[in-house]
Amino acid sequence: MMSAPSRPYDVLLVEDDMADAMLIEEALSERGTRNLVQVTDGVAALEHLRTPGSVRPDLIVLDLNMPRMNGRDLLQILKNDESLQTIPVVVLTTSSAPEDVAGAYGSHANAYVTKPVNLDEFEKAVQSIDAFYLDTATRLPRA
Repeated sequence: MMSAPSRPYDVLLVEDDMADAMLIEEALSERGTRNLVQVTDGVAALEHLRTPGSVRPDLIVLDLNMPRMNGRDLLQILKNDESLQTIPVVVLTTSSAPEDVAGAYGSHANAYVTKPVNLDEFEKAVQSIDAFYLDTATRLPRA
């Protein structure tokens, strides 16, 4: 049996679809306390991550298709920034196009998950991401 985490996990959700964002937040909250910050595009994500004093997330869940700065561009910036590149990034998107999958992994995404259409499967997919990255995988200690 898993022991309770010493602190709530911090998740940055970069998702412009409010319905999907609500489903993701609900799925994460069912697994325990999560501090979820949701932004709607890559520009807002970078502003949040680079704001002095903002909490470094334990996990970034990233959609690809968003206005202003899409997830592809944000992923490249994150993985080329020495201060941000070690944060695990899971792409969670509707696209299953081979070029999107290859592009995400080529930009060093930690995982690529296609959003299931079925509501129960969507919730299970989000919870499996959460279980692996926040419960199973070893994370770097907080700086």
